[in-house]
Amino acid sequence: MRLTHSVASALLLLCAGAAQAATSWGFDEGVIQVVPKKAGEVIKERTPLAKPVTLGATDTLKLSLTAKDNGIGKRPHQAFLLLQESNLGVEAPFPLTVKESGKATVQITQKDLPVQLLAAEEPLKASIVLASFGSAQGYNGQVFEIKVELDPNLPPPTREAPVRYGKKPLIFHKFNPDPKSPPKVVSIFFALAVIACLPVLLISWLFLGANIKHLPKALSAAPVSHAVFFGSIVAMEGVFFMYYTSWNLFQTLPVIAAVAVVTVLSGTKALGEVQSRRLAGDRY
Repeated sequence: MRLTHSVASALLLLCAGAAQAATSWGFDEGVIQVVPKKAGEVIKERTPLAKPVTLGATDTLKLSLTAKDNGIGKRPHQAFLLLQESNLGVEAPFPLTVKESGKATVQITQKDLPVQLLAAEEPLKASIVLASFGSAQGYNGQVFEIKVELDPNLPPPTREAPVRYGKKPLIFHKFNPDPKSPPKVVSIFFALAVIACLPVLLISWLFLGANIKHLPKALSAAPVSHAVFFGSIVAMEGVFFMYYTSWNLFQTLPVIAAVAVVTVLSGTKALGEVQSRRLAGDRY
């Protein structure tokens, strides 16, 4: 009794495994139509059409079908129409738009075809490819052929070698010359213009009241701060001069950062001393 039960269980498992392994993808309700030429033709699994389908320059090929897994309409993970050129073996896949029920459609025009397929002398082989995860066997079968009729008013397409295999011309890089300072004549002219303005600046400063007599008191109260602050301003002008004559940007920026820190720290104390004398009424 136990032996009979074990044999029956094994047979049931074997049959279930065989049934699961036998499942495969396919399609039904396949219709191909060329708009606006003629009505649709029915296509079936592994039964290609007897005559090629003609695709003109202004035509649109429409394909519709129902993908099925073991006879049940279902959406596969991969579904596309594969066009293949016989001589070179060039392939072009066109994905199908598939619903959850398995209803799938795709439209193709000559603009969608690569030049290798447009220049084909023989009809293109069209196959349906359906596949998914799991144990179900995928489907890949030719269902019809496409004969491409080009526009006689346009030049025929030419087959060109793929870019990845073609020899490319030698490239010569031309770099722009390094930036240069303006001519010395221009630099000297503007330097003299600045120097000529200095007497006007000093006279205006004295006329408006520079409080030169407060200089000894300021130096005695904060000699280091005033000296370093004034020196940092002069140093900053020197940095700009070096950048103008010989330094590059990467040499100039670190020095500017260091001088700026010194200017801020010393200027805070120097201007604080000036503010204290202004609050005391010693200056205005």
